[in-house]
Order: sequence, then structure tokens, then C-alpha cells
Amino acid sequence: MSMICVHGLGYVGLATASLFANAGHEVVGYDPSDCVRAALEARRPRVTEPELREFVCRALDAEEEGRLTVSDTPVAADFHLVCVPTPFDESTGHADLRFVDSAARNVGRVLRAGDVVVLESTVPPGTTEGTFRETLEAESGLVAGTDFGLAFTPETVLPGNTVAELRTNARIVGGIDAGSREAVRALYGTAIEAERLSAPDCTTAEFVKLAQNASRDVQIAFANEMARIAGDYGVDARAAIGLANHHPRVNILSPGPGVGGHCLPVDPHFLKEASDSVHLVETARRVNDSMPEYVIELLEGTVGSLEGKTVAVLGVAYKGNVDDARNSPGLAIADLLGVALPEGIELHGRAMTLASDGGGTVTHGEGVTVRLTDPYVTDDSLDLVPLTAALDGADAAILASPHAEYADLDPARVAALGPDVVVDPFGILVPERWAEAGIEVVTY
Repeated sequence: MSMICVHGLGYVGLATASLFANAGHEVVGYDPSDCVRAALEARRPRVTEPELREFVCRALDAEEEGRLTVSDTPVAADFHLVCVPTPFDESTGHADLRFVDSAARNVGRVLRAGDVVVLESTVPPGTTEGTFRETLEAESGLVAGTDFGLAFTPETVLPGNTVAELRTNARIVGGIDAGSREAVRALYGTAIEAERLSAPDCTTAEFVKLAQNASRDVQIAFANEMARIAGDYGVDARAAIGLANHHPRVNILSPGPGVGGHCLPVDPHFLKEASDSVHLVETARRVNDSMPEYVIELLEGTVGSLEGKTVAVLGVAYKGNVDDARNSPGLAIADLLGVALPEGIELHGRAMTLASDGGGTVTHGEGVTVRLTDPYVTDDSLDLVPLTAALDGADAAILASPHAEYADLDPARVAALGPDVVVDPFGILVPERWAEAGIEVVTY
């Protein structure tokens, strides 16, 4: 078994470190955050996914082989896995690689001949063999492909099913040379059950990850655009999509209120770093980013002006039954309705710098009053209230996350609290059932 140092103990880094520790490797996780390290040392990992939490704690609690320990400094290791964030800088239109650059410097300072460095962070094509390699070589005095191995392999996990996907999703590995690639394929073979696919080089592997995310974004955008067009013709979008999908070569996805998470709203932009041919992908980004506004337009088309009204936004997680609010449509809807979001909140690739005005209900003069609620998200910086408090006396509600709890809501209970209109961008409510309780469900 190998000695591994994982650089970055965020969502992916911590799961990856635990994966290899539980496979019997000695793993040291380095993270510069005192809070992250303290939580792990206290056996309180900052994850709410039950299976992932147990997976991490098992790695932390191992007594000998396969133990995960945390460190406030990078350490020497046979393999260095870099799992740090790569935000998109809206002001420059480029990927923000400062965390990747910092990790390369840190690795370079402890790098030894014969070690292998693996970049897992999603980056623009050419990064691994470009600036990342250059920094490693400058800091270490060693040469990639001659003195040390260098490879890129992206993760493809889905929040809510992280452990299973880490183990069973195919891994694409691109190396600076065959030796680097095969060393990484062999390493992952000790911890995962899936195929380990070889890419011709690091740049191809980087491109594949972006192509995967851009493909999903484009497909979602097509569904969203079809829904909007169907509305213009008075057509039931979901009924039409369901019928269209009976064609053997058609598979249109379900429309929704936009795209969230840490990948799809951000990663497709990286394709533009060295290409002027990015057109369809950019259009898809604009379509998906426009959906929160479309949701509000549907509400206004039903109730008229929102001035002086109270709107409950149900769900600020970016997908159903998870606690991840990054770039979520619910927060985008809240922002458009005038809610001052906390500084640092990720919103469709843009770091919001508005300060939170506190309290559970955010009111802006004579405008709309917005209440946010979510059964999973526990971010203390957000002004979240319980579901009943959000609905009490509200004029309308917007279903912004398809949580199971919302699909199972009792229409009579909701009607008794106040709202007589609910916008459902996911189509998870039964309009006829809600109409019996006196509530109009607006969907597409």
C-alpha cells in the first residue's frame, strides 16, 4: 500500500482521502482551514450525507492500516492528490486557478523523485501540463515525466450518492507519459470497482470532464427552452415531452427552475479559455441562468404585481434531498426578489457580495417580503425559517427544490396557512388535488 497526501479536504477531497484510507492506504489530508481540521480531529466531519459521514469516520477511526489523519502542512508522500476548488471569475471571464497554483507550490516543496502528482480539480484544458506542471518543476527542481509522475483524473460524484459513485463510476486517467498514467490507474484499482479508462494525455482527460458537464447543461437547457416555447403555444410542456420521448432516438429531460451545484453552472465556461468556438454551450448557460427569472414571471402572470405581497421560497438546495445550496435556483430566485444574500454565497458562478440583513423574514420597504425555508440546508448565514413559518400568511409559494417533503405536502394544510398560488417548476405536485384545496398550481 502507498502513502498518499490529499491536498484539500472539501467535499471531494475528504471523500477521496477516505476512499483510499478505507482501502488500506496510509493517507494524510492537508487543508489550510483550521475549522476543517478541527472538525475532523473531533470526529465531526462537516458532511450531512449519512453514508459519507460514516465512511469518513471509519477512515478517521482506524487504528493502524488505512487510517486517515489530518495535517496543517503538506507532507511527503508517494502520491499527491490535489482536490481544491476552481471557481469561475466573472470579472475576468477566466477560471480562478489560485487554489490550484497554491497547491502546486505546496506539493513542489515536498516532492521527491519517484513520486506521482494527480490533479483532480476541474480545470481548463492544458492546465495540468501547463501552469501546474511548471510550478511543480520550479518548486521541486525536478522534471515531470522524468523525475516524477504527473496525471489528471476527474471525479464524477453526485451529492447524495457520493460513496457509491466514488467506487463505481469509471475513472478517466490522462498522464504526461505512459508511466504516470499507469501508476495512477493502478492506484485507483486498489480502491474502486469501476473501469479505469486511459486518455491519450492530461489535456484530453481535462477536456472530457468539461464535455461531460457541458453536455448535461445543454440537455437541461433544451428541456427548459422547450418548456418556455410550449407555454407560448398553450401546450402542456411535460405532456409534450413525454410523448416526444416515445421516439426511439429522443430523450428530452424534464424542465426545471435552472441549474445549480458546483459543476454545471461553472465548468462549461472553462471551455472558452483557449477557444473561440464556444457558442451552443454559452447559449445553454444563458438559458439555464434565465430560468429563475422565468419562474418569477410565471408567478407575476398569475397574481399580478408582487409589491406588498409575501412569497415563500421552498428550498434553497440546488437539487432534491441534499443540503448543498451552491449556485441554487432557489437562492437565485430569492436574489431576484430582492433578498440580500450573505457575502460569499455562490450564485450561478458569481460570488455575491451583498451583506445579509439578518432576521428570518427579509422585507424591502413596500416591496415583496420573501421567506426562505429548506429541510436539509443548515447554513447559518442564510435567513432560513421553518416551513410553517414560511407559509404562514404568505400570498404565494415557489417550489425551488424538489425535496420529497414538498411532494408529500398536504394541500389543505398549506391552504390553511395562507398561499393560494404555488409555482411548481418540477411538476411534482398534482394540480387537481391542490385545486380541491383552493390552491392554483402553476407549472410547465
